[in-house]
Amino acid sequence: MVGGGHPIVVQSMTNTDTADSASTVNQIMALARAGSELVRVTVNTDEAAQAVPTIVQTLRSFGVTVPIIGDFHYNGHLLLKKYPECARALAKYRINPGNVNIGRKVDDNFRVMIEAAVEYDKPVRIGVNWGSLDSVLLTQMMDDNNKLAEPLDAMEVTRRAIVESALRSAAAAERHGLGRDKIILSAKVSNVQDVVDVYEKLAARCDYALHVGLTEAGLGSKGVVATTAALSVLLQQGIGDTIRASLTPLPNGDRTEEVIVSQQVLQALNLRSFTPQVAACPGCGRTTSTFFQDMADQIQNYLREQMVVWREKYTGVEEMKVAVMGCIVNGPGESKHADIGISLPGTFESPVAPVYIDGKLATTLRGDHIVAEFRDLLDSYVAGRYAQVKLETVEV
Repeated sequence: MVGGGHPIVVQSMTNTDTADSASTVNQIMALARAGSELVRVTVNTDEAAQAVPTIVQTLRSFGVTVPIIGDFHYNGHLLLKKYPECARALAKYRINPGNVNIGRKVDDNFRVMIEAAVEYDKPVRIGVNWGSLDSVLLTQMMDDNNKLAEPLDAMEVTRRAIVESALRSAAAAERHGLGRDKIILSAKVSNVQDVVDVYEKLAARCDYALHVGLTEAGLGSKGVVATTAALSVLLQQGIGDTIRASLTPLPNGDRTEEVIVSQQVLQALNLRSFTPQVAACPGCGRTTSTFFQDMADQIQNYLREQMVVWREKYTGVEEMKVAVMGCIVNGPGESKHADIGISLPGTFESPVAPVYIDGKLATTLRGDHIVAEFRDLLDSYVAGRYAQVKLETVEV
């Protein structure tokens, strides 16, 4: 469920050729394992549309129940009408109003897609993007602006046109029979300040569920930082019911990074919890060894991998706080604040690593097997604390 007070939903999108059903299934499964709660696939050809039912059926046979969204551009009205099994298999449709009625004065193509959604009882995301904004609407608004005594700058008109396109399309969808509760709007721009302004305007003018994201966020740290900046400002205002981090992966890069970034944004803002968090110091002259950094990385990865199993067995484990610290300055204190933490020896310190559990010194580790021994302590702590929580919840 999206909107209406439900938790903010994390979604992602495949970058495989949807017609290649095996590759698409594998990527969807990876995204779902990472925690994506909705996965969008491109449906742009006859072959892609024909593959969708097989993809969904295969996923279900593996026990993967993540809803699949169909992303339609230009020819979606033809594909949804020609391939009813595709229309039925998808959980939601995504329509871009800027390219669904190219060269037409009426919204026949848009109407056909909405009617398919009504027939098969599917929600629709009406996704406006400034890279494919309705040129007729934008030209009209630019012309009207030029007639004003004090015209607005072109980017402000563009931002207003983005909002107007989304709202007019939503109104048209309702006229064609789609329920208000079946409509999700998005209005994406690739500049942080612009996307914040657009969504603030959109949220002020409607109560539709909103999908929030920074489009074409980019590569590496630029994409992560820009996405985090935009999402954080909007989510902190209560704007956004579902989010995506539109990151550009490196060639053969890990597509699941966009899921992890979205989860971390929500978790950092205390809006949702997905996986135990590891506090680790940045390192300084007191930590000339890289051991604590390697250990922090190993423990964070271990926790994320274990969550696939833990989330099915233990209630609340995603909120666990873990500390892996590098020296005596803040190590013991930070470890005491965590549910379970370890303070590793810094440069010239005694080669011992005290472990704190629920704020108290529990044991001291030393030697060459600290990582493995700390993992064992983590497993025991989770099994003891969170299994008990689940049992108590059931008994109540």
